[in-house]
Order: sequence, then C-alpha cells, then structure tokens
Amino acid sequence: MRKIYYLSACDTCKKIIAKINPSAHGFEMQDIKNEKITAGQLDHMKKLAGSFDTLFSKRAILYSTMKLKEKKLSEKEMRQLILEEYTFLKRPVVLYDGNIFIGNSPEEINRILMLLS
Repeated sequence: MRKIYYLSACDTCKKIIAKINPSAHGFEMQDIKNEKITAGQLDHMKKLAGSFDTLFSKRAILYSTMKLKEKKLSEKEMRQLILEEYTFLKRPVVLYDGNIFIGNSPEEINRILMLLS
C-alpha cells in the first residue's frame, strides 16, 4: 500500500509532498480534513507504528486548548481523539509498502526520500 495522509492547508505537508512526488511513486492521497480517517485506517497505522502515541500530535492547538498536557492520555483515548479530530494526527503519514513515516522531522523525511530513491 502506498498512501499519504495529509492536510491540504498545511504548507509543511505541501513541501514534503512536493519532495516525495507522489504521482511518480503511485501514492494514493487522502486529505484528512475532507475525508476523515476511518477506524480501520487508524488501526492499520497503529499496527505499523507500534502505538497511537507515535501517531498523536501534541502540537495541535486543541491539545493545549483542551488542557490535555495536564492529563496522562491512554492509547484508547488518543485513538478516540484522532478519530474525532483530524488535527490530532501527526502529519503527514506516509505508508509505503509496509513502511510508515510519521510527521515532518528532517530525519523522517530523509528516511522516506532514501527509500524512494
């Protein structure tokens, strides 16, 4: 499976996607704001990532607005929050033939680009 979960309004996602060149590598694209992530999709990501914590964005504005930093969120709670509100998913999430790449750190982007080259 080759898929990119992203947010079309996110400039960082746009820059990363331009580097990846999805059409050249056969990626399916899913804008998570316009097409919600399903429970099945999220569970598949978790299987590859190892935890919902790895997929969960603590940089989302809602994270501070909802005062979630003060709580110890369980995996179940993180899963539910991601399903309810797309901003809690670190992005982009790139699935490539059994590999997963999460977020926009330079190290993660370099890993993707190395695999694609």
